[in-house]
Amino acid sequence: MVLAFSFAPTCPAQNSTYLGFDRNVYPGDANLKLLRQTFAYAGYWLNNPPGESSNSWAGHRAAVESAGFGFLVLFNGRLYAQLKTAPNAKRLGEADARAAAATAQREGFPAQTIIFLDQEQGGRMLPEQKAYIFAWVDGVIAAGFRAGIYCSGQPSPDEQKIVTAEDIHQSVGPREITYWAINDTCPPAPGCTFPQHPPGPSESGVRFAEVWQFAQSPQRKDVAGRCTNYSRDGNCYPPGTSAAEGLHIDLNSATAADPSHGRTR
Repeated sequence: MVLAFSFAPTCPAQNSTYLGFDRNVYPGDANLKLLRQTFAYAGYWLNNPPGESSNSWAGHRAAVESAGFGFLVLFNGRLYAQLKTAPNAKRLGEADARAAAATAQREGFPAQTIIFLDQEQGGRMLPEQKAYIFAWVDGVIAAGFRAGIYCSGQPSPDEQKIVTAEDIHQSVGPREITYWAINDTCPPAPGCTFPQHPPGPSESGVRFAEVWQFAQSPQRKDVAGRCTNYSRDGNCYPPGTSAAEGLHIDLNSATAADPSHGRTR
């Protein structure tokens, strides 16, 4: 007996990417509906963002989720000047991990949510910085969450040309960390644009990145000076708003509509 088989043609899987925003100041409940027309997820701070004396995002998780957003959950880490020694850095990392986990629980984020440590300083991480980062990562994981890091994905401006994400990735050991890379240089960044299908995070230059911040407000002239699509004041504003409203944002591409897996429904 001869068996005849027919096979339907197979199509290669399409890698989906999703556009999101982050900003230090909560945009206000009234703006969530407008923002959701363009963005799949929003950055969400657990503590005071860089340069801020308070956290205006606190208490708004339910409103953000109800508006249909996924999350990029952020915890602002320490600067090198605060660390002083490796043992002190480790203690600070452990304490900050407990604070991040406790705040995430209080805000209503479920277990296994990815919390991103905001590492503002770039270049090669010094021993004190790595002691802090890895103590924080270990503490967040021990508390039942997952750990991520927001860090530079572009070469340092000195002669060493160190990419911070690569430097951390090479010394992380068996730890599982999700990487959110910043590279707002045009190219590869598209600048202040709002594509339905944004470029994949690996196009940032960090092959293992799952999130890519490709535009910042205000525009960093020393880095993103070749980007020509920012507003006249140097900021990036979402569709449907004007500069007068002051709703400037940073733009991100991610491999998931809820990159932190922070939704509860």
